[in-house]
Amino acid sequence: MMKKKLILFGTGAFAEVAKCYFDDDSKYEVVAFCADKEYCQSKSYNGLPLVPFEEIEKGYPPSSFEMHIAIGYVKLNQKRYEAYNKAKQKGYTLANYIHSKIKIWDNNVLGDNLFIFENNTIQPFVEFGSNIVLWSGNHIGHHSKIGSHSFITSHVVVSGFVNVEDFCFFGVNSTLRDSITIAEKTIIGAGALILKNTKPEQLYIGSKTLPVNRKSSEIKKI
Repeated sequence: MMKKKLILFGTGAFAEVAKCYFDDDSKYEVVAFCADKEYCQSKSYNGLPLVPFEEIEKGYPPSSFEMHIAIGYVKLNQKRYEAYNKAKQKGYTLANYIHSKIKIWDNNVLGDNLFIFENNTIQPFVEFGSNIVLWSGNHIGHHSKIGSHSFITSHVVVSGFVNVEDFCFFGVNSTLRDSITIAEKTIIGAGALILKNTKPEQLYIGSKTLPVNRKSSEIKKI
């Protein structure tokens, strides 16, 4: 099967990882990278052409190439949001990556520019906005809504009927109880347990395990 041609917007670690997944496990072949002109210090990246975004449509027109915004959660996903809008304004279709072993139900709603890694459990009636990253190993409960421009790291538990608004971030091993709303621009740190609705721009940091006043070499059994 002939693969579709794809441009990745980004030159960081996430873009490198995204290339591996798209090339190995999708209907796309990554043929070039792009970034804002100020970040294009060379003409190639990761073995492929690196093209200033301001000029991308000259050699890679949106009629023949799709794009994926492969930028992380910098400035609470703001950088990815800005790139997403610029690509849409130029007319690019923004491709999704969903790992081939992920079960997607007929009643799931999917936006564009999604990146869903392996081992994510997505239950029926979940709705996704656009421009969302789900790293590996999360649980997204039934009838939940995940807002656009959000980033969910790994092993996050979103219970049923949760409403996540836009521009949110969830740290590793955080947990949300059922039937709550996570307001816009909430940051939930690693290991945090959220039992009530949040307010916009709130920050939650989970309990940290502190070292005890003994050396590990003094422990006889472990």
